Amino acid sequence: MQNDTQPNRPLALPPPEADWRQTLWALLGTLMFGAMLAAMAIYTVPNLISDWRIRDTAAPVAGGRVTEGSCSSKLVLNICDATLSVQTKSGPVSRDVNYIFTDVHSGSYSVTVLADPAHPELPTTDMAMEKLWNRTITLLVGGGILLALTVAPIIGLIRRLRGRENAGMA
Repeated sequence: MQNDTQPNRPLALPPPEADWRQTLWALLGTLMFGAMLAAMAIYTVPNLISDWRIRDTAAPVAGGRVTEGSCSSKLVLNICDATLSVQTKSGPVSRDVNYIFTDVHSGSYSVTVLADPAHPELPTTDMAMEKLWNRTITLLVGGGILLALTVAPIIGLIRRLRGRENAGMA
C-alpha cells in the first residue's frame, strides 16, 4: 500500500476578473462583424430585392453591356461585382450590382444583361436570375451568422459585467 504524503487540498481557481482586453476584443468583434453585416445590407440586399421584383418579366436587353465585372471565390462563396450599362428612352443608364452566392465553379462566368421592359433602369444579369434562390439563402444564412457574431460579444460582455456585480454583492 502506498501512503500519500501530500495533504488533500481542494483545488482553487483564481477569481474571474473582467480584463480590459476582453472588453476591447468584444467591442472590436462587434464593430467588425457589424460592419460586415451593414456592408451586406447596403450592397447586396437592394439588388436582390429588385431582382425578385422583375424575376418574371426580365428579358435580354439589346445593347446591354457589362462595362466592368469581376468575381472572386473563397471556397464555395462567390462574390461578383459588375457595372451594367443599358440604353433607355431617356438615355444611357449605368448600374452597379453585387451578387453573393454559393457555387463550385472554376473559370469565368458569362452573363447576359436583362431588364424588365417596364423598368429598364434596373438591369440585372441572367446569372443573377438563375441564382436568385441561391443568393437569397446565402444572404439569410450569412446574415444570420454575421448577426450572431455581432450580438454575441455584447451579450458576453453584459453577462461578465452582471457577474461581477453579483459577485460584489455576495
